[in-house]
Amino acid sequence: MKKQIWHTASGEETQLLAEKIASYVQEGDVFALEGGLGAGKTTFCQGLAKGLEVARYVDSPTFTVVKEYQGRLPLYHMDVYRLDGVESDLGLEEYFYGDGICVIEWASIIQEILPDDTISFSFEVQEDGTRSISFPINGERAKRLAKDVSWG
Repeated sequence: MKKQIWHTASGEETQLLAEKIASYVQEGDVFALEGGLGAGKTTFCQGLAKGLEVARYVDSPTFTVVKEYQGRLPLYHMDVYRLDGVESDLGLEEYFYGDGICVIEWASIIQEILPDDTISFSFEVQEDGTRSISFPINGERAKRLAKDVSWG
């Protein structure tokens, strides 16, 4: 399977990349973010929020699980790190099929309930401090995103 890989040299560049990606998102997009602590997941979401014209500051929803933001499209930022597997009573699935964009940090924890067309981003910190951000090009949305967003 083909993979799209982008490289960023700083948190600011990670935000700029995500801001650019925000130009191509559409209602119902679900982005699954994976990577170690400090890899840039929340920074990426901040850039998406800026690109979606969200006025509020975006921080990690670690203790609340979901934070909702209003912009050009609604942004639902989730951090499922503290969940113990799928906790169906939380109603997370309702967000996936709603009117906004879902960004889920530590998404592998709830992998089995994610929509089939979820775009899964992997964040890795390189030895020189730069970040690599990659996603498999599977599905029409991922193909279009890889084609439309030029970076680097």
